[in-house]
Amino acid sequence: MTKIGSSLRSLIFDLGGVILNLSLQRTFDAFARLSNLDSQFIAKIYLDRPEFVAYEKGELNDTEFRAVLRKLFFVSASDAELDACWNAMLLDIPAERIQLLEKIRTRYGLFLLSNTNSIHLQHFNQMVKLNTGHGSLEPLFDKAYFSHELKMRKPDLEIFEYVLAQHNMAPHETLFLDDNLINLEGAKKLGIKTFHVSHPDLILTLF
Repeated sequence: MTKIGSSLRSLIFDLGGVILNLSLQRTFDAFARLSNLDSQFIAKIYLDRPEFVAYEKGELNDTEFRAVLRKLFFVSASDAELDACWNAMLLDIPAERIQLLEKIRTRYGLFLLSNTNSIHLQHFNQMVKLNTGHGSLEPLFDKAYFSHELKMRKPDLEIFEYVLAQHNMAPHETLFLDDNLINLEGAKKLGIKTFHVSHPDLILTLF
């Protein structure tokens, strides 16, 4: 590691916007086409409605979430149509980022901590299989943690405390990398070192 210190023993990566290229606008546009609503209206619903956070915390199952989408966007679309719109934000995982993870895993404890949901998890596991042959993301990490499975979500302190405790990680020896500044602030409150990934390719030059 060349740019972020030599005292680190563990790295915790976010997924979307860090390893996986992400575009929320593509999902807003997809739902706008499906519903004939304005994409800005779709975006406002996404940001304002608590059901989207609830889904990330595993408080809604896939069937319940799809019912929410039909109600919010006034559509009677099929499950497949809704899933296609919802997954439109998930772009790709460049091979060089996978190669970076494989390289640095030999030197550091490597963990994934993602605010996500069941529909997205199934989709990006398919992407990983196509790109790497692995059946999921998990073989690339010592452990992968997903908010909907833990029933906890970043930036809440409890999710960081849980991950640290599971592996006896010392906060000052741990670096958390995320594209969302709010999530980084949560980690900082526990003494975890942080790095803002303002562009996904930054991780390629960081190490």
